[in-house]
Amino acid sequence: MDLPTWLSQAPRWVSWRDLAHALSPLAPLSTVVDFLARRHPERLEDATLPGRDPAFIAWLAELTRVLGRVFRLRLHGIDNVPAHGPALLVGNHNGGLLALDSLFTLGAIADALGPERAVYPLAHDLVRYDPVAHRFAERMGILRAGHQGAARALGAGHLVLVYPGSDIDTFRPFRDRHRVELAGRMGFLRLALRERVPIIPVVSAGTHEQWIVLSRGDRLAHTLGTDRLLRTKVLPLALALPFGLTFGLLPYLPLPAQTSIAFGPPLDFSELPTTAADDPATLARCYDEVVHAMQAILDALAAGRRPFLGQPADRRAAVDALLTAGTSWRA
Repeated sequence: MDLPTWLSQAPRWVSWRDLAHALSPLAPLSTVVDFLARRHPERLEDATLPGRDPAFIAWLAELTRVLGRVFRLRLHGIDNVPAHGPALLVGNHNGGLLALDSLFTLGAIADALGPERAVYPLAHDLVRYDPVAHRFAERMGILRAGHQGAARALGAGHLVLVYPGSDIDTFRPFRDRHRVELAGRMGFLRLALRERVPIIPVVSAGTHEQWIVLSRGDRLAHTLGTDRLLRTKVLPLALALPFGLTFGLLPYLPLPAQTSIAFGPPLDFSELPTTAADDPATLARCYDEVVHAMQAILDALAAGRRPFLGQPADRRAAVDALLTAGTSWRA
C-alpha cells in the first residue's frame, strides 16, 4: 500500500476530533483526573477478549512501515514467533508513554504472519481512561495488565505481549539504556508456567535514544505516593522535544534514532509442573534464565552501536547468529 492510499483510508479509523484530542495538552490531565476518580470502571472489564479488528491492524502495520523508514528499523529473528498456538512475548520496555517498541513489534508480526495472527498486548489502566485511546485499544486487542485477560487469550491459542519491567524499565536513565530491567517482577512467569506456554524474548534497542531520561524519580514517586494513586513507582525527568526539560509522563516528539527489534528463540519451561508457578526457588531460576537471555540479545544489539546512528553493518550478523533456533540460554 502506498502512502496516498494509506492516507485515504485514515478517515475510516481516525476522525478530526480524535486528532484534536490527541494534540490537546489538557487530554493527559483529564485522563489522569478520571483515573484518580475511577470514573469509568466499566472500561476495565475484560470479561471477554476485546473486539480486535484485523483490518485496523493491517492499516496500522502500514504506519509502522512508514515510521520504520524514519527510524531505520531493523528486525532480527522474526521467524522465532510461532505462526500458530499460544506464546508469551516478553519484552524490555523503552520510550515512556510513546511506546514505539510495542508498535513496531505488533507491525512486524502482522507483516510476517498476517493481521489475523492475534497479538494481545497488556497495558496500564490509564489507556482505558482516555476515551480515544480506549477505542483504539479495543481495535488493537489491548488487554488490561493482569492474568485474567492474558490467560483467556493464551487459552484461545493467541499471542500475548507483556513488558514486566513496565515503568521501572521504560523510564530507566539514559545511561542504563542497554540494560534489561524487569524489576524482579515474576507475574509473567507464573502466567507462562500455569498456561504451559513458551516465552519469546522481544528485545529492542534504539527506542530509548528517542529521548534522554535524566532521572527515573523513584524517591520522589515514593515520597508523593504515586504507587497508590497512579500505579507507578516513578516520576521521571527527561530531555525531549519539543519542550526540552520535561516531566517524563508527558507526550513528546521522538528523536529519529535508529531502532532494532530482535525476537529470541523460545524459552520452553514445559518440563516443569504447573505447581512450579508457586515455588519461589523455581521462579527465581526461570526469571534469571529469561533475564540472561534478554540481556544477551540486548548486548548483541548494543555491540558497536553508535548513539542515534545504530549498529555497524558488520555487527548485525552476530545478532542473527545469536537468534537461531538452536540457541540455548542455559548454563
